[in-house]
Amino acid sequence: MSYPDPRYLGETGKINALFRPASTAPDFVSPPVAATGPNVAQRTAYHYLSTTDSTDGEYGLYKVDMGPEFTGPSTHFHRSMSESFFILSGTMRLYDGRRWIDATAGDYLYVPVGGLHAFRNESGRPASMLMLFAPGAPREEYFENVAELAGRSDEERAEFFLRHDSFFV
Repeated sequence: MSYPDPRYLGETGKINALFRPASTAPDFVSPPVAATGPNVAQRTAYHYLSTTDSTDGEYGLYKVDMGPEFTGPSTHFHRSMSESFFILSGTMRLYDGRRWIDATAGDYLYVPVGGLHAFRNESGRPASMLMLFAPGAPREEYFENVAELAGRSDEERAEFFLRHDSFFV
């Protein structure tokens, strides 16, 4: 394998790096979801670290902070992008197409294009992970609107998932 063809042809380099402090507030916090326990409402916080817009489509990188018992999507695949998961804290259940794995801080799962996968937090404790999509895709709209699908028609849900390259099995 060789390096990709150059995309920057200048001689001196550019000053164009983007820094995001850890203290930056989440870009989106999901609406409360009913949870087990005494009237607990869970939210999921999404940090848009690198979007397809900010990387010119190279990749999308998101930090996802989940409350206890976050359900997550059922088994699905993507036709146009790979997805990777890196666990930062807590315990996430990751499905690799063959089995469910209890993944903890430092564990990593790469899912190539077309690979079956799913994830959820069943630990009863908060968990946090990085999600990487390559090449980049506008996942922000997916994160911000997926919770509203419960009130939509079957046709509207099907169109939403097709638009967001999510094929459930």
